Amino acid sequence: MKLLRVIRFDQTDARVFGAAAQPDEWAISGAFAFAGSDPSSLAGKERQAFRNGWLGLSSFARATFVSVADADEDIFAQCCETLSQHFVEFYDPPEFEQAMSAATDEMNFTADFCKDAPTNTIFTLLREFDEDGALHEEFRIIEPPSDPVHARVWDVVEDDT
Repeated sequence: MKLLRVIRFDQTDARVFGAAAQPDEWAISGAFAFAGSDPSSLAGKERQAFRNGWLGLSSFARATFVSVADADEDIFAQCCETLSQHFVEFYDPPEFEQAMSAATDEMNFTADFCKDAPTNTIFTLLREFDEDGALHEEFRIIEPPSDPVHARVWDVVEDDT
């Protein structure tokens, strides 16, 4: 099975989000945190988290980039448990079973999203509300450069002596 992990190229996330997820945290989209939000009320770092932030499952902070990583059933179950506890703490479901069901749905969506992507594929997202207030997400793959990033400074050659 494949899931998503936070990846960080620099310290930008610490400046653009209220709280930045740590590298290697398991991650999900986390759009549920914005369900029912008033788009006009989102500003600053909260707006940035809404527009482009993946949700880390250890810190429940945001990240700009995630990468596809191999996971097993134990990791999947642990992520479901952690997310369901978050739902209980912050969203007050009537019963724990509802929180676990919602967490499992989120993790199944993530696993399904990743299943055909090669390991180490890097994703960003763009999230927005439409005119009717419905939440939409667009997932984008970051392609590695096809040309060498740097020119070669020297070559290693065999010595004839």
